[in-house]
Amino acid sequence: MAIPIPCRQLFIDGEWREPVLKKRLPVINPATEMIIGDIPAATAEDVELAVDAARRALTRNKGKDWATASGAVRAKYMRAIAAKITERKSEFAKLESIDCGKPLEEAAWDMDDVSGCFEYFADLAEALDAKQKAPVSLPMDNFKCYILKEPIGVVGLITPWNYPLLMAIWKVAPALAAGCTAILKPSELASVTCLELADVCREVGLPPGVLNILTGLGPEAGAPLASHPNVDKIAFTGSSVTGSKIMTAAAQMVKPVTLELGGKSPIIVFDDVDLDKAVEWTMFGCFWTNGQICSATSRLIVHESIAAEFLDKLVQWTKNIKISDPLEEGCKLGPVVSAGQYEKILKVISTAKSEGATIVCGGARPEHLKKGFFVEPTIITDINTSMQIWREEVFGPVLCVKTFATEDEAIELANDTQYGLGGAVISQDLERCDRVSKALQAGIVWINCSQPCFCQAPWGGNKRSGFGRELGECGLDNYLSVKQITRYVSNEQWGWYQSPPKL
Repeated sequence: MAIPIPCRQLFIDGEWREPVLKKRLPVINPATEMIIGDIPAATAEDVELAVDAARRALTRNKGKDWATASGAVRAKYMRAIAAKITERKSEFAKLESIDCGKPLEEAAWDMDDVSGCFEYFADLAEALDAKQKAPVSLPMDNFKCYILKEPIGVVGLITPWNYPLLMAIWKVAPALAAGCTAILKPSELASVTCLELADVCREVGLPPGVLNILTGLGPEAGAPLASHPNVDKIAFTGSSVTGSKIMTAAAQMVKPVTLELGGKSPIIVFDDVDLDKAVEWTMFGCFWTNGQICSATSRLIVHESIAAEFLDKLVQWTKNIKISDPLEEGCKLGPVVSAGQYEKILKVISTAKSEGATIVCGGARPEHLKKGFFVEPTIITDINTSMQIWREEVFGPVLCVKTFATEDEAIELANDTQYGLGGAVISQDLERCDRVSKALQAGIVWINCSQPCFCQAPWGGNKRSGFGRELGECGLDNYLSVKQITRYVSNEQWGWYQSPPKL
């Protein structure tokens, strides 16, 4: 049965508004390649309206309606949003699935995480009240000092298509908890659930202008948002190339940015592992979400003494993955998001083969699926470290494999990348796991697993994977400005200057 895509407009100042230039973009189901609806396409004119609305919401009633309201007030709205998303979980999950190709079971899990993220940051919003005016110990007792944490202001949030609603909420929830007002610009490739978030905000009565949602193309909507002089901060998740452009635009106004960019993360498998457990985590680390994860552990570095047996099991397990329309029961791998991504992934696989690598599994469209942007989960061996497949992010279900002999060699291979988002180590020797975890040049390291993510723990990378951290208390700090208040408390004159003689 067809799932209707709601026909929405832009969400500005608490209302649905048609784009100024009346543009719209098609929504294509990646499993069928069929147009199933459309979304509004914002341009610079709409960005102006949204930024003005966010600025008014920030300062309305001298900020008392939102920015300087108690955290408990903001938390009430956030919990109401969480409850509504939980109530509409099934609907949201189906819309997510047909919009970006994510298996329905995964999409439902994402909706639980969306609600949980709002709840978590609602708690932090309330806790923020108690942390205000935190005293600072000074070496001079004639001064008293304390710290205020204030919202950074109007923030622009630019988010990707692989977790359309969840990645948006990673930014929206802490921004609102901090007292910021926001303009959310989701990816044009998957925006449907973000527009439904606007419907939820209307339903719970979120004050007008606190959250504005603009769908549209990056150059037409994202770029003017990133460079807008009345936007106080930009938070972006996406490609390193686009992140660099955003950073350049923000630099003109010395505007702070948070960037969560690409990755080419390693998973190191030592020779003392339970093979089946290690195989499953290796697959999950690369093939979950159709392989479209910034942190995907897409470089398998396996000990040479178990490599043949491990690879044999890995291929057998991989061939057993159910690839289907994401709404089918039991689907574990759906289509990639778009024709462009599909073609890019197949080209990368073809290049690896032409460079001398061996495709031991997958590498093409599944034979039983004639339509849709489906790519078989792919395993590639005979890699050398100069190959494109080793160095560049694929953003698809493609795993490349190298072997190692010593721990030092494994660490050297793992760190042989311009990226530094994630990494994983699998071994029963926990002391070795700790050593390797410390040696990996990454913001996130998993031991005996890959990809688990919890809103309570900070998330982000280094090197060309970006900087700043989302989630956890760090995620809230992203949207807060720290103000020092120092008071002279002595009854004595300061006494640095001599008073003039009396006339």
